[in-house]
Formats: sequence, C-alpha cells, structure tokens
Amino acid sequence: MTTRIALLALAVGLAPTVGRAQTLPASEARRVDSVFAAVDKTTSPGCALAIYRNGEIVYSRGYGMANLEHGIAISPRSVFDIGSTSKQFAAAAIVLLAQDGKLSIDDEVRRHIPELPVYQRPVTLRHLLNHTSGMRDYLTLMQLHGTNFDGVTGDQEALDLIVRQKAVNFDPGSEFLYSNSGFFMLSQVVKRVSGKTLAQFAEERIFGPLGMRNTHFHDEHTHIVANRATGYGPGRSGFVIDMSLFEQTGDGAVNTSVEDLLKWDNNFYTPTVGGEGLLRDLHTQGKLNSGRTIDYALGLFVDQYRGLRRVRHGGSWAGYRAELLRFPEAKTSVACLCNLGTLNPSAFADAVAEIVLKERFTAASVATSTNAPSVTLSTAQLANVEGYYRDPVTGDQRRMTARNGRLFSSRSPLPFSTTDSVSFQIAGAATLKFDLGGDGKATRMTETVLTSGPQVFERFTPVVPTQAQLSEYAGAYFANEVDVTYRVSADSNGIRLEYAGNTVPLAPSVKDVFTDGRQLSVTFARDGRGKIARFSINAGRVRGIVAERR
Repeated sequence: MTTRIALLALAVGLAPTVGRAQTLPASEARRVDSVFAAVDKTTSPGCALAIYRNGEIVYSRGYGMANLEHGIAISPRSVFDIGSTSKQFAAAAIVLLAQDGKLSIDDEVRRHIPELPVYQRPVTLRHLLNHTSGMRDYLTLMQLHGTNFDGVTGDQEALDLIVRQKAVNFDPGSEFLYSNSGFFMLSQVVKRVSGKTLAQFAEERIFGPLGMRNTHFHDEHTHIVANRATGYGPGRSGFVIDMSLFEQTGDGAVNTSVEDLLKWDNNFYTPTVGGEGLLRDLHTQGKLNSGRTIDYALGLFVDQYRGLRRVRHGGSWAGYRAELLRFPEAKTSVACLCNLGTLNPSAFADAVAEIVLKERFTAASVATSTNAPSVTLSTAQLANVEGYYRDPVTGDQRRMTARNGRLFSSRSPLPFSTTDSVSFQIAGAATLKFDLGGDGKATRMTETVLTSGPQVFERFTPVVPTQAQLSEYAGAYFANEVDVTYRVSADSNGIRLEYAGNTVPLAPSVKDVFTDGRQLSVTFARDGRGKIARFSINAGRVRGIVAERR
C-alpha cells in the first residue's frame, strides 16, 4: 500500500522530480509548494515550476494536470506554449544575424520589408525590438477585423493586415507601447535575410546548439508535440479546452518546458550562443526620443527590484500563461509555466523568489514588492476610489468597483490587493495609485502595467444621452484599414457595434464617445452641419482606426 501511494503521488505531480538532486531546504520547498496549493490537485490544470541556481535546477515540481481527459499530470518535462516569453528568442535571432553582418539593428524596417507603407518617420528594427515603433498591434487589428481566433491564420494574413495600415499609433521612438506586430515583423526579417523561417533559424542557431531538444517555434498547427500540456480556460461548469491554431511566430509560439529553459537561462551566464555580445545587446534598455530610458530591452524587461537587478518576461496566449524571472547577481531564476488562462505565473514566480531570495533582497524597495503586506479598507474608504476613470489621450476607460472588501477594475477579473488607502496592486501585473481631492474622493488614477507603463486616468461622470440622441449614431461605417463594415445600432443602454458576426455593446462615456469600459473606445465626429460623419476606434494597442459613414 505504501508503494502504491508513493507511485500515485508521483503520477499526479505531488512529489519532486526523481533522479535530480534537490538542494532547496525542506522548509523552503514546503513554502514554495504552498504557493501552488490551489492547483496542486488532480481535478485542475496547473503549473510546472523550476528554480535555477548556479546553473542547476535546485527544485522542480508539477502542480495539477497537463491533460484532464487522459489524467496526465504536469511534470517539469511538460511542454507549454510560453506566449510572449518567446520574444527574447526572436530578439536573439536578430542579434545573431547582426553578428553575421546580415543586418543592423538600426536598419529601417522597409529595407527588409519594402511593402510596408512609408510612414511620416522611419521605423527601425530597434524600434520593433523595444516596442517603441508605434506600429499597431496585429492581434488587436485581427479582433477589429473580425478574425476567428479559433481558426487557422498564418504569416500572410498577419502581414497583409499590417501592410494595410496607413499610420502608426505615434511617432516612432516617442512612446513605449507593447506591440506584437513588431516581433512578428522581426520573424519576417529573419526569413528574408537568412532564407530560413524563424523556426528553422532558431533550431539551427539557438535551440540545437544549447541542447533544447523539447523546444521549438510552433509554426505548424498540425505538428505533434511530445509531452504537450493542453491549454484550458474557465467554463460554465468547470474547464474548457483553450488552444490556438495560429501559425505566426516571433511575438510568441515557442513551445518548451521548465527543464529545457534551464539551458537557455545558463546561456546568460556562459554564453555559448552569441557570446558576450548577445548578452550585451539583449540587456540594452531602450531610449525614447526624449532621452528617457525605458525598462524594456530586446525582448526582455530589465529593472531593479529590492536591491537586485531583475530580468524577466511573461507570456499569455490561449489557455497558457508563462513567466521566466532571473536575478543575475544572485544567479537564481524562476520558471513558471501554466496551462490555465486564469492563473498568474508572474505572481507565482515573484512569490517563489521572495521565499528563496529572502536573504538577498533589501528593504529599500519593499513598498513596491509583490509581497508587500496587504491592509483591509473600510467600505467608506473603498467608496472613495470607486467610479469611472478615463484617459483623455487614448480614450481608455476603467470602472472601479468594490466587492467583498476588494477593488476590481473593468479591465481585469482579478482583484487588487491594498497596500494603503490609495495604493493597490495585482502581483506581478499592475499597480494603481489614486490622487484624492479635498473631500477625500479620488480625482485621478495612475495605472501602471508591466507591458505599457504608467497611464493617467481622470475621474468623470458618464453622460446619459436620450434615446433620440442615441439614434443619431445608428448606421453603417466602413473602416478601410481593417477592411470591415461596422453597423451601429442604438438601445436603451447605449449602442452596439456589429461586425463579422460579433456584437459589442458600448456604453456612453463623454459626449460622442462610447466604450466597453476597458480599452475599446469609439469617438464619433460630426460634419459642418452637426451630423455624424465618421468615428475613430482606439483599442489599447491600436489607435486611430477611422470608419467613414456610408
């Protein structure tokens, strides 16, 4: 009976990896396991974890199930789609081609992809690598076009949509705004310069030389992947499968395991691929035209955290979530790969780092720590920050509401924890800071998200148009840059945007502006007679798509 129980524990991921030296103290290992307690069971998807120190895995575990249908547990060998954590590999490919003399990181993109429009100011490869290009995000464009995200799309569909854009979000180099278009375009540059797809080039120059036998860019949706964990999302009565058939690469698409990622992590200490030059380039943080340095380097976020240099990147695609977090001075990294879309591996990795690096962290930045103590606010205190907030520049809108003593944003289903009466955070993802007026009520909110930086929102009271006023907006509008006709209809709550089988309800914001309460806003413009003539769409990583009334 004892033997049977031990074998069952191994089968469901309830024991550390056998055959690998476990050097993490037992007390720390128990605390690490407690971070994943909610998914450490046979009835839920979960995560694979590995802690790297001095070039070795000192602790690894699987928590939860890789496949619920077949009862397969997650292990450190399970393969996951790591989403945007892939971007560092696309960046490395570009750096290697620069080392080969095939291109320069400061080349104008049109030198390699001449079919791109001539924008007012040139976009360079460095702009793409730093997310400062201003190029509209192609995944958001696909949503606005009505692309079926359950279907198959490849390079040509993405490229056609990007080339169709006549403008960028902002002057290249003037802002940092995360854009998947940039890294997808880098995959096309690799293909045209090297004559190989990014998948082929990465296998030949990165994954193969490092011995990453269970890692690849997944550019063929029918390709069989050994040990692949199935991606899941929440369903009405449990979980549903959430996988993607997209075949684009560069911005994502790397499939790998926490065991294989050790070999990539080690290359940051002993760079057998790319040498010291690769490390230098990948860690060089971007600079805006103003001279301000940003936290994003080449496919990596680089900053200081509690007295240590921190290098990281998360990923999110379909039902997969990922985080690779490194503290170079401590020679310690945390890899966390999950197969449930509602999980937050960035927060898990931060929590694990707090456990294993507690002696190395200083108190200098404890106020920004993801492990900062949470406080409980009264109903009245939470009421001071509840309400509607709008970014007057982008049109992004948030509705902040309090439920069960926690603050929620219309942007995310995750609750914010409270560090004081004006500061809130979702660990490893976002922070909020409120400015209070003389009456104690919030007047402004600053939201800081890892992938976009600080954004200031002004508190406001939404307008309440009459039914007759709402009917003015009804009609058909054509947006050439996404090649779609939007039909606007009015109802008692606001308007509806209908296109390609989609219906998006939008509520009134300020005059002539409607929003989904998150990042989609529609701003109507009137002609000289005061009649509605067109509208423009802002959708987070896409700004200024114009639809003319027909």
